[in-house]
Amino acid sequence: MALNIYDSSDRHYIVGNVFNEIEFNQPLVRETREKLSFPFGDAEMVQIIFSGISIVYGDMVMKENRLKIKSLDEPDLVELHFSISGNGIMNNHITNRSISIKSNHHNILYTPNFDGTADFDETGKYKFFEIHFQKERFVDLTSDSSTLLKNFAENIMNNKSVELSEEHLPISFAMHNCIKDIMNCQFSGGLKLLFLQSKCVELLAMQAQAFEIAAKKVEKPKLKTVYDQDRIYYAREYLIQHASCPPSLPELAKVAGINEFKLKQGFKEVFNDTVFGHLSDYRLSKAKDLLSDKSKDIKHIANDLGYSSVQHFSNAFSKKFGVSPGKAR
Repeated sequence: MALNIYDSSDRHYIVGNVFNEIEFNQPLVRETREKLSFPFGDAEMVQIIFSGISIVYGDMVMKENRLKIKSLDEPDLVELHFSISGNGIMNNHITNRSISIKSNHHNILYTPNFDGTADFDETGKYKFFEIHFQKERFVDLTSDSSTLLKNFAENIMNNKSVELSEEHLPISFAMHNCIKDIMNCQFSGGLKLLFLQSKCVELLAMQAQAFEIAAKKVEKPKLKTVYDQDRIYYAREYLIQHASCPPSLPELAKVAGINEFKLKQGFKEVFNDTVFGHLSDYRLSKAKDLLSDKSKDIKHIANDLGYSSVQHFSNAFSKKFGVSPGKAR
């Protein structure tokens, strides 16, 4: 994916790679990694392309709060968008529509043409992850899926600039894990192609399911202020930092500065999980990473993550991943 970017002095830069239709449809996996430095900011980007799908992710540090952006002449793409961190807004002057960039949120977008501006918050630091499907491939994948996706596909077949939902949703723990699996892919050759294809479709399915569930909800949100939402994210970070010896619900609520009811309801609303369900997922995901280092003893991993015994850890791990910790390594 490539963009024409113009800084505050109207100097022109091209960011990313341009692929024609033939290159985009090659079955072999091609991967590029590059560090970019421009007067308006710095970036580290990875771009992977194969069989009508491209994956782009990286980190950016912006030195200017506003840039002018134009999309280049590329294959017609549908974007699975994940803002890992950083906030801002994209204003498309062609459609008079704005797309928000919200930290830890996701959406599915179709923007065949973009000519407008991007406004960034004062931190200027961003982490992003995107998957792009060629339009025809996306339509084929979703033709017999959910009503929401079929309606979305109908709009993009009519070349309408559209988002799956006006409201972006929080990135779930399962989505974060899937993104991490893609970034850390250890396969090569044809197996890498098979793995990446399956993970891209898995992320699409998880996004679609999340938006289907959100569309059916009629309950009013429990978190009515930005402050309350910030407290839930703070509680989550505190919980993760103390995963080996976690606080009780009353203790965590006190640390976060909210009551216990709002803490429990907020976790369900933001992360679609209970407080300790979220902690359990984190612990087991962390354990899976630690097990790849064969110098680490399973007993020590269990102790470090706060499990009362190796047996307790082994049971939880086997239930989550379908294999024992010993076999997982």
